[in-house]
Amino acid sequence: MINPLAVSDEVTFPDANQLITEDDTPVDNFASAKQQRLLVSSLYSSWRPEPFLAEANVGIYHTVSRPAIVPDIFVSLDVQVPEDWWEKTNRCYLVWNFGKPPEIVLEIVSNRVGNELTDKLQTYAQMRVSYYIVYDPAQQLSDRPLHLYELRGLHYTEHAELWLEPMNLGVTLWSGLFEGRQQTWLRWCDAQGNILLTGDEKAERSEQQAEYERQRADRLAALLKAQGIDPDQV
Repeated sequence: MINPLAVSDEVTFPDANQLITEDDTPVDNFASAKQQRLLVSSLYSSWRPEPFLAEANVGIYHTVSRPAIVPDIFVSLDVQVPEDWWEKTNRCYLVWNFGKPPEIVLEIVSNRVGNELTDKLQTYAQMRVSYYIVYDPAQQLSDRPLHLYELRGLHYTEHAELWLEPMNLGVTLWSGLFEGRQQTWLRWCDAQGNILLTGDEKAERSEQQAEYERQRADRLAALLKAQGIDPDQV
């Protein structure tokens, strides 16, 4: 019998200095860029399965002989970017360095040539990505704006429920304001459907709560004074 460990010891990974970790080519549009920022920032502000890594437009090298694939968003649990992230080997996601593929990959459809529901779906299945999410806001690929696939065996199974049970994380469509733009956004949510807030949203909510408490205190003070009671002596 062949010892699989002996075989793995003979594998030679490519020299990272020869890999294209970034090409400095702008390829995104305004809508996709904002949507990516919203998804990544809300995870870091409101999700707590640390450590984890969530990034937008960072290349993933998953197979020694194939070029990188660059998802709009990926999320990988129990990993961290190495301290020296300017080193060539640390500038992108090399699966053989991190020891596993990401758990979640998300693609935002902006045209019909991205092959999100065909070629990319097969690629992410081959990579063993647990969950693959396709957000198609203009419904260019199907009559539904949102698709969630879970890896079962070697292939993906599409879920009607937009919930990633092992991650205790879901996705939902939300209408609201983000970075000055009022529209429908894709958001992460908890089991109760509450969206994960960005840092700015959390700060705004705290300010609103503080203002509510101030107004409540002022009303109580006015009521006490009306009854001839000094609120400072209560």
